[in-house]
Amino acid sequence: MPQTIAIIGAGPSGLAAARALDKAGIRYVGFESADDVGGLWNIDNPRSTMYESAHLISSRTTTQFRELPMNTTADYPGHRELKRYFRAFSDRFDLGEKFRFNTTVERVEPSGDGGWNVTTRSTDSDSGMLPSDERNTERFDGVILANGTLAHPSIPTFDGEFSGEIIHSSQYKKATMFAGKRVLVVGAGNSGCDIAVDAVHHADSVDLSVRRGYYFVPRYLFGKPADTLNQGRPLPARIKQFIDTRVLKAFTGDPVKFGFPRADYRIYESHPIVNTLVLGHLGQGDLRIVPAPARFDGTTVHFADGTQADYDLIVLATGYSLDYSFVDREHLNWTGMAPELYLNIFPPNFNGLYVMGMIEASGIGWQGRYEQAELLASYLAAKDDAPQAAADFKASAKRPWPDLTGGYQYLALERMSYYVNKDAYRRTLRRLRETLTRKAHS
Repeated sequence: MPQTIAIIGAGPSGLAAARALDKAGIRYVGFESADDVGGLWNIDNPRSTMYESAHLISSRTTTQFRELPMNTTADYPGHRELKRYFRAFSDRFDLGEKFRFNTTVERVEPSGDGGWNVTTRSTDSDSGMLPSDERNTERFDGVILANGTLAHPSIPTFDGEFSGEIIHSSQYKKATMFAGKRVLVVGAGNSGCDIAVDAVHHADSVDLSVRRGYYFVPRYLFGKPADTLNQGRPLPARIKQFIDTRVLKAFTGDPVKFGFPRADYRIYESHPIVNTLVLGHLGQGDLRIVPAPARFDGTTVHFADGTQADYDLIVLATGYSLDYSFVDREHLNWTGMAPELYLNIFPPNFNGLYVMGMIEASGIGWQGRYEQAELLASYLAAKDDAPQAAADFKASAKRPWPDLTGGYQYLALERMSYYVNKDAYRRTLRRLRETLTRKAHS
């Protein structure tokens, strides 16, 4: 019998997987806990970590699916326009017809015959599916995990107790919540800087707590979206780092002068911050930089350098952890900070589980995720039609694995543990797919 694949999630990665499988003639059933496509970009999705002011931090042309350019003139569209885009993509290729919405995957486990049992629960009794207190288990030949990487908050612990309000950035939606409050934002990643910029227009005071230095990339350079420059042949890592560091200093200045610690790593070895508004507000005195919190005492926060200050609200912009809690970690070769997968997609034993979207890279875009899906679809098709080609592809997963870093030495952080260089990664995907396709048709 032809294989049937389950897809978990109808965000960008799930839609990419659905489109690639559909084109390859592979049957699939999708599961999405929300009532529509879009993943985290669907702010109405209960699992969405989106906030009202959120926009793309990569430009439209480097982010969109190649098959369907965005129908907008905005270089950095907001989340509502992006949700409409994903709905248009789904409608254009009739992808949503095979997704079951309002359906949460609770468990994925081996079926005992080489397949996988997927247990789901309907979250809406009006959806025409199962009542919310009943479960349904179905067998699939494979399962694609495409439920995203930015949904499970990473929440640090601190000594002492804070008597004010503490939220994670995933709970933040509108800036009006800051009105009249003394606010501390912990973490100066892209979300932390966005939230700090939002807060200065409403709060009594805003402090931004940082532990390390950052590189700040403006959205525009020379009048064009910054990530559209140098899209030809990529420069060697050290040369690009040398040039871009000096270009950024010329355009944005030295972040140390605004109060940030000096970065102890080279640019692109951690994800850069695409927000220079925060530097402007620092320069205007609208907010200030403070060190990492050491402990709490009532409304007082004691910092690592011995200083202290009082706050009404703390926002933990401390990032996210990977969450595939519905499947045992052993099945994903998960022994460190992230699953150790061939090309960030395939468990080394090719057990029928596949992960889509577990990549972070500057400029990888949704097209890069679609290229992941194309390779996966080619492999699944070969399993049915060209088993020797599929076997050869599996053999290519024997170590040593391809170097996907592009020569960059990424920081040893959890959020960087599945980081790749977009050029090295996409080049590898294309090469392996071309080889697989050629063997399948020979």
